[in-house]
Amino acid sequence: MYLTKEKKASIFAKHGSSETDTGSTEGQIALFTHRINHLTSHLKSNPKDFNTERSLVKLVGKRRNLLDYLIRNDIERYRAIIKELGLRK
Repeated sequence: MYLTKEKKASIFAKHGSSETDTGSTEGQIALFTHRINHLTSHLKSNPKDFNTERSLVKLVGKRRNLLDYLIRNDIERYRAIIKELGLRK
C-alpha cells in the first residue's frame, strides 16, 4: 500500500501536534493532500478509472471544507498550512 503506518505517523507528527493527534485540522489537510497527490498521479496513467476520479473529487471537497473551517476560525493557521503544503501559487 502507498500509505504505511510510518508515513501516516510522520505526516501527523510534522503537521499536527504529535504522531497520535489524528484529529487536528492541519494533520487531516496534510493527509488529504498526500492522498490527492497520489490519486492524481494514478489518474494520469489510468485516465479511464472513474471510481478513482470520483474518490479524488470527494477528497478535494473534504479538504476544501476543512480549509474553509480553518479560514473562518484562525486565518493565521490557514495561511501557515497553505504555505507549508504549497497549495496556492
